[in-house]
Amino acid sequence: MAALPKNARIVGREREALTAKVMKQYANGVSIRSLADQYGRSYGFIHRLLSEAGATLRGRGGAGRKATTRRSR
Repeated sequence: MAALPKNARIVGREREALTAKVMKQYANGVSIRSLADQYGRSYGFIHRLLSEAGATLRGRGGAGRKATTRRSR
């Protein structure tokens, strides 16, 4: 599916179809940010679709920051 028209309301069957596609891709490991870029929508919109559909959202990825320690003086 190509990018959706900018600022177009996605409702009804179109929203249900989009939700199903997004859910399937997200379950296969695609990030919310990548889905937002792919569909031309905001991160918040994709996050809301997934949340409304009952998806279990993954935690943030990538390497965590290491704790810094203070040096004694």
